[in-house]
Amino acid sequence: MILERGTVRTLDPSLPTASALAIAGDRIAGGVGTHETALPGPERVDLGGRCVLPGLNDAHVHFPTWAVARSEVRLEGTRSVEEAVARVREALGRTGESGWLRGRGWRSAEWPEQPTKEALDEVARDVPVALLAHDSHSVWLNSAALARADGDLEVAGGVVERDEQGEPTGVLREESCWRFRDRYVEIGDAEYVDAMREGLRVAAARGVTAVHDKDGWIGALRFWQALDDLTLRVWQSFPADLVDRVAELGLRSGFGGALLRVGYLKAFMDGTLGSQTARLLDGSGVVITSREELADIVRRAASAGWPNSSCMRPMLK
Repeated sequence: MILERGTVRTLDPSLPTASALAIAGDRIAGGVGTHETALPGPERVDLGGRCVLPGLNDAHVHFPTWAVARSEVRLEGTRSVEEAVARVREALGRTGESGWLRGRGWRSAEWPEQPTKEALDEVARDVPVALLAHDSHSVWLNSAALARADGDLEVAGGVVERDEQGEPTGVLREESCWRFRDRYVEIGDAEYVDAMREGLRVAAARGVTAVHDKDGWIGALRFWQALDDLTLRVWQSFPADLVDRVAELGLRSGFGGALLRVGYLKAFMDGTLGSQTARLLDGSGVVITSREELADIVRRAASAGWPNSSCMRPMLK
């Protein structure tokens, strides 16, 4: 196949653009010169002046999480608790089979008041509501959702925000947020796979041809394996606490095929600026993985044949 009469951006400094491009099977054959255009019989596509770019590789994406989030309550751009609660009220009929109302995208740093379970209870007293923050390091819950944990909220590396009486406000951060999400906010495998199948179409339409997926913590590998129409090259993470297990199995980085491979281990060192949990020079913030623990993970991972991706922020004054 020859794509012609367009602008081909090669990203090669020696030949930044070409007017046509030859494709042989599933491989790029290169820019087309006079001798190649004379070849008999190739299919030709008239670009009509359009631009051709190499496929995009998203180096940090939570693909299954993003895919299911496309049907959740979107809270980006809300400027107050009141605005966020109004969107929850409008979405109360979209709980699905799980019975949960899920949403994400809020950022409360500049809100005039902070999120509370009482604010959500006013519109959703009996329906459990779980709203992840924009950075996914905090979750805002109503009383019905909090009741699922029966008071078991504290965990090392986590933050349970409490009011003056010592009661949970409804906001959990870092490890407390993630443990609650993993234990109580039900999302079935079928929902993930169906959402990802639609997500593949969206990614293709946007020119994304490869991703580094960070959703190893939810077992994303099994979702990718369930897709018989995979159109992305996937470099899949595993959580760092599985380092000994993968070593025992003899599973090494790079295992897989042309489209799906396991790639690296992921660890968090601290929180985020958005959730006000990043580790700062004044000693504030949340430590999730210490320097010594990270060094140990790196050593064990290297011995097992695994690179690491550690999520960390610079120390700020």
